[in-house]
Amino acid sequence: MGNGGLRERKKARTRETILREAFRLFRERGYHATTTEQIAEAAEVSPATFFRYFPAKEDLVALDRFPPLVEALAAQPPGAPVTVLRGAFRTAFASLTAEEIAAGHAREVFAATVPELVAANLRKASGFLREVGELLAGRTGHDADDPRLRNAMGAVFGVVTLVWLQWARDPSLDGPTELDEALAHLESGLRM
Repeated sequence: MGNGGLRERKKARTRETILREAFRLFRERGYHATTTEQIAEAAEVSPATFFRYFPAKEDLVALDRFPPLVEALAAQPPGAPVTVLRGAFRTAFASLTAEEIAAGHAREVFAATVPELVAANLRKASGFLREVGELLAGRTGHDADDPRLRNAMGAVFGVVTLVWLQWARDPSLDGPTELDEALAHLESGLRM
């Protein structure tokens, strides 16, 4: 592996160190009481390096586009929208280690409980949902603007949101399993 691979691994380690230290400080001091300077110092990076990775403190805990889901969605076999999305979530979670799932859960808890972060995530959601809609359209044979596709995505992401909020309140919950079971219920037509 050349210098490019080494550089990418170093960048990934730096990013993870910043995240790890940020969440340690958030747990100890609270989100609002923790400054970016304190995080940079704890991660042993300069404030400038911190801001290269995270332009604002909220970016530490704002939901990203969840690359494992996007990649899994692109690889799903054609099918009905809910089935394709359920398969993508299953594949995405299967690609993550227990540590990655736990770290993601910690970010979700902050993202769901700090009002500024809820707002930041709502601002970011439209781009992510547009990307998912375009990928889903390709997997389902529907146009990305088809209202039925929008409705299916709304139902799936509504279920996902409610499961993640429950998981934020109850860390002992097996989030990936609960999510899969909830999406199976949706897939079955919500039969009671």
